[in-house]
Amino acid sequence: MTSLQASAQAQLRQLIEQLERLEEEKKALASDIRDKFAEAKAMGLDPKIMKQILRLRKQPKDDRDEEEAILATYMHALGMLDALPSDPPMMAAE
Repeated sequence: MTSLQASAQAQLRQLIEQLERLEEEKKALASDIRDKFAEAKAMGLDPKIMKQILRLRKQPKDDRDEEEAILATYMHALGMLDALPSDPPMMAAE
């Protein structure tokens, strides 16, 4: 084996070992997250709603507003909402 092959082999081994460690850390974090949701549920909170809030908090406000408007439109079209949320009242022109 040439020194180039040995070097590439060592780099590959190092990367694989790093990825294995990261996978183990990921498993530990996933377990910690499950534990936190179980703790929240024991406190009477709804983990499903908490996950939804976590997802929404990652979005920019404009994206959230657009998603909520589209959802309301679809729900209204399916008869799940009596009326669409109205826009803020316009000021009367003077």
